[in-house]
Amino acid sequence: MTNKFGKISALREHMLDGHKVSRLESMVMFGVSNLPVIVSGMKKKGFLIKSQKINMTIILKRMKKYAVCMPPKNLPTKEILMIEYWVSK
Repeated sequence: MTNKFGKISALREHMLDGHKVSRLESMVMFGVSNLPVIVSGMKKKGFLIKSQKINMTIILKRMKKYAVCMPPKNLPTKEILMIEYWVSK
């Protein structure tokens, strides 16, 4: 049986399952480089998408479940803000 589940579909399903996603997670975990385009498309289809700025440290901790990502030691991950998106219920 062939799996025809594409990377964008996988990202959408991950979000629809209640997970928050940042651009970093989108690229590393799903191979989708332009998350805002996907989010915009979901909004146009009627999904209520929320977002907030969080520091990179939170995203790196969340990613540990799925991937190994080691930023340089001198990278100020607590000060770097990124945007996470999720589907509001």
